[in-house]
Order: sequence, then structure tokens, then C-alpha cells
Amino acid sequence: MSIGNSPESPEDDRNFPADDRDSIGRALQQARVAAGLTVEEVSASTRVRVPIVHAIEEDDFSRCGGDVYARGHVRTLARAVGLDPAPLIEQYDAEHGGRPSPTPAAPLFEAERIRPEPRRPNWTAAMVAAIVAVVGFVGFTMFNGTDGQAGPGAVAEGPAPVKTTAPAKPKPVKPAPRPSESAIAAVPQDKVTVRLTATDDKSWISAKAHDGKLLFDGLLLAGESKTFQDDERIDLILGNAGPIELYVNGKKIEDSFEPGQVERLSYTKGDPQAG
Repeated sequence: MSIGNSPESPEDDRNFPADDRDSIGRALQQARVAAGLTVEEVSASTRVRVPIVHAIEEDDFSRCGGDVYARGHVRTLARAVGLDPAPLIEQYDAEHGGRPSPTPAAPLFEAERIRPEPRRPNWTAAMVAAIVAVVGFVGFTMFNGTDGQAGPGAVAEGPAPVKTTAPAKPKPVKPAPRPSESAIAAVPQDKVTVRLTATDDKSWISAKAHDGKLLFDGLLLAGESKTFQDDERIDLILGNAGPIELYVNGKKIEDSFEPGQVERLSYTKGDPQAG
């Protein structure tokens, strides 16, 4: 009879890791290969650049530009290769310190809101100028008097009063009125008009006309706005849809997007409907 643990003792299982799930990058890569897609095809369908797709598949998120954009890229790539993005996002948050909190809005265009106060008239300088004029006139009259002396019974005439005109008080400059919602609503009926405003965070956006012409492609910083018009249709891609406030044909779109969410939208001259 042998004494001790047998080679097949359950205690040997302690040497194996408890969590053997794939990394985020490996899961995305395996799903892409299983779907028969190349990196270039995934990049073309998601608009995520090829180097970033390669980096994410190698679990390198440093090229994404921050946690918000990394979460958005993971969600977009997962949908492109047929995976449920929710478990991957939870795994990313667990490995990178939790879900990022929204960036507080900074004061926007503070310099434009500060209006210079109207300059007040310099009454002191006006009074000094008037006194100098009076003294000069008196001296000139006395210097040019007849024979330098007044005759008997002559009455000394004082200098004529000098009338001073106070400088006109400048009118205060009225600040330009901010555009109201009624002004935004006054859009042409024969065109489609889209207005985007980044409320409390930056967002990458892309806008195209119906003929494929690129209207804008870049970052919209917090507080900035862009307005696009076309005769038939405007196609949008929002890289970080959460902070975007959207007006279409003068009507506010009430859809709530999550921070880091990538949205593809299309609008025409009719009632605003997501594409």
C-alpha cells in the first residue's frame, strides 16, 4: 500500500490559472479570422485605421488616444467581426481601472464673452483745458490793451466767458445676441441641415454629402459646433457620440448616446430619422 497523494490528486489542479479566457486582442483576432476577414477589410468597414487594428489585436491600446476611444474601437471592431461587445468592454474596464468618468466642461470662449467696459469721459482733463484757455485769454487781453493802461473812468472789462463743450458720452456697445433655438430652426426647407455641438468632451466626426464629397473629417473640441448642408442627404460618423448635441432640420435629436460609442447616421430633407 502506498502512502501519500497519487499522481492524479486534485491538489495538482492548483498549478493551473483560474481565468484562462483569451485577451481582448486575441478574441478579436480569432473572430476576424473565423469570419474570413482581413485587417484591411475590417479597417474599411469600421474606419479604424489599419495600424490601430493591428495594435488592438496585440492588446496595445496606447495608439487609441485614451480610454474613451479605446472602448469605442473595441465595441466597433467586435460588432464588425460578429462578437458581443459588452463582455469585451467589461474586460477592458476591469483591466484598465474601470469605466472612465466624463471630462468636466472647461470654460469655452471666455475671451469672447468678456466685453470691454465703455470708456468714461475724462472730465478732469476737460476742466484743466478750460482753465488753461481762460487764463491764456486773460493774459492775451491784458498784453494787448491800449497803451498798456486804462483811461480815467474806464471800466475794466473781464474776459468773455469761454464756453466749454463736454465731450459726448460714448454709447455702450451692446453684445451680439446669442443664436436662439428659433434661429436654428429657421433652416431652408429645400435642403437637409445638420448642426453638431460637442457639449462636455471632444469627439471625432466625419460628414459626407449625398455624392460622397467629404465635408469634414476631424476632432470637434468641447464647446465647438459645426453645421453642414446638402440638397439631398448628409451621412455622419461620430467617434465619441456621448457628448454630441445634434440638430437636424432645426429639430433636436433626443437620442442619448454613450461616451465612446461610435454611431453611423444619415439624414435627409424629411423628418429627422437615424440612418
